[in-house]
Amino acid sequence: MITVEVRGLRLFGRHGVHAHEREEGQDFVFDVALDVGDRGMSDRLEDAVDYSAVARTVQEVSDARAYSLLEALGAAVADELVARFAPERVVVRIEKPAVRPGGLDGTASVSVSRP
Repeated sequence: MITVEVRGLRLFGRHGVHAHEREEGQDFVFDVALDVGDRGMSDRLEDAVDYSAVARTVQEVSDARAYSLLEALGAAVADELVARFAPERVVVRIEKPAVRPGGLDGTASVSVSRP
């Protein structure tokens, strides 16, 4: 089993429930993992899942519209990755590094997976 991963993909977006999040925007950090079976064993890019194309797909989905919830954004990214690359499994993790959960320093993240 080969897993293609793109981690630490930092993208600016206007996602969030609060008006200031949508107006000012903020960075979001994406980690994605696609289980792709044995694709890529031939050592030919055309047989593999190109991680550059994976990263572009994440950016396209994030840029396409503003989402209120990270859960919905993660589901949209996961669904598009499944549609484009047909992985056996995909996991999308989105971190919101500038959040203060409960007024405390920290981050919030959501993970969405598709079989």
